[in-house]
Amino acid sequence: MAVGIKISLNEKLFLRDPQETALGKKIIKHSIILIDKIGFEAFNFKKLARLINSTEASVYRYFENKHMILLYLLSWYWEWVSFSIDLNTMNIEDPKKRLNIIIRTLVSASKENPSIDYVNESILHRIVIAEGSKAYHTKEVDEENTVGLFTNYKKLCEKVACVISEIKADFPYPHTLASNLFEMANNHIYFAQHLPRLTDVHVTEGNFKEVEKMLQYFAFTLLEKS
Repeated sequence: MAVGIKISLNEKLFLRDPQETALGKKIIKHSIILIDKIGFEAFNFKKLARLINSTEASVYRYFENKHMILLYLLSWYWEWVSFSIDLNTMNIEDPKKRLNIIIRTLVSASKENPSIDYVNESILHRIVIAEGSKAYHTKEVDEENTVGLFTNYKKLCEKVACVISEIKADFPYPHTLASNLFEMANNHIYFAQHLPRLTDVHVTEGNFKEVEKMLQYFAFTLLEKS
């Protein structure tokens, strides 16, 4: 079901909210396309400006640098996952059922929502998998964390950790398990696609069922054995 929403993000991620203007939405849309096509290292504002028939100066009015665009896109995606979890777990009382739905949502949130025409979630998901760790494996991570640039991801992990604690109140590592579910999902999709000897799951275009089963196995085995 298509859902029309506006994602709320930390204002420090941008100089001007790109969701508020046609040019800003164009910048978001084509940043996703270009990063997916050529990779984050080769991506720059000059190439983006050429793609959208604009100027580098116009892009700099929205984002300080390309690192901030990557942070923005990743934050957008994690907030989209969080929204999808809330939508899919509405009125579900059993925390075990909610965790199953959370895992299913995590691997299926890449399904494109056509009502948000400036964000292709399936392409953005590929960026999260391939480029996501570059957002926080940096020298500036502590400073950026202090001003809240990773808030969306941390809130999402907190949401899942709370469900894990509902299932087993004395489980000692709810946040560790929550963050590992997200990291494992992305890493093993990447491994299956590029380094298959590093994983036991297989993925096909748009089908991550084996990843979902793997996450369920690890999560519930840990919770039951603890």
